[in-house]
Amino acid sequence: MDRRPTVELFAGELRRLRTDAGLSQEALGERIGYSASLVAAVEQCRRPPLEEFAERCDKALQSGGLLRRIRATALRENVMPWFREWVTIEQEATALCSFEPMVLPGLLQTEAYARALHEGASQLVGEAMEQQIAARLARQEILTRDAPPLFVGVLDYTTLERPVGGDKVMRDQLLHLIEVGNRPRVHLHVVPKGTGAYPGMNGAFVIATPAQGDDIAYLDNQLQGVIIERTSDVHSLRRTWESVRAEALPHGQTLKLISEAAERWT
Repeated sequence: MDRRPTVELFAGELRRLRTDAGLSQEALGERIGYSASLVAAVEQCRRPPLEEFAERCDKALQSGGLLRRIRATALRENVMPWFREWVTIEQEATALCSFEPMVLPGLLQTEAYARALHEGASQLVGEAMEQQIAARLARQEILTRDAPPLFVGVLDYTTLERPVGGDKVMRDQLLHLIEVGNRPRVHLHVVPKGTGAYPGMNGAFVIATPAQGDDIAYLDNQLQGVIIERTSDVHSLRRTWESVRAEALPHGQTLKLISEAAERWT
């Protein structure tokens, strides 16, 4: 296994805190509501720690949030080097405007859908692939935190029809979209089937609004992603966003459309 330094740091600090507290893996597991085997797997770097696991360990071991802070650093470390800066921008954004013409946005993907995408389209395999899937799922926590950003996602209708992972994966994924779409600060919009050529067909992008400063954008391609900061380029993408958004259905109609699409994946 290709162990990463911050993951090893988390495992080592968890082991130290547990030992200092005089707890066995079984005893810690009982306190936090997880199995001893899972505690052991995290301490041996065989399983990445999820946010809830880190939070419960911090509370049980009175570590002052140390494990959660290490985990946040590990999240950025686990993604591709060229994507790390964007993850930081994403985590600190107050609003995210996302357009995807081919697949569903990473922040909205189920684990099964994300895995099917990697297995079908990524060159990564084994542990390297698992690290990317875990990092993608961990990024989604920004939508459930106490002060989540406003997330506005525009999807092309084809993302609801492309059989990524098969019928069950797609049905579960679309039902997940509906659940996420019912959260107060998430707005989803679908460009309906039958729409002709429109600006979004040139590719996916995300525009992030930070708490301070100007908007920043992100473009993806076959090799790596690119962060866009030049004012004129960001303004151009903002105009494209407005054009794409104008083609899409309102939020309520979109959720109804997704529900109908989910029923067809049986």
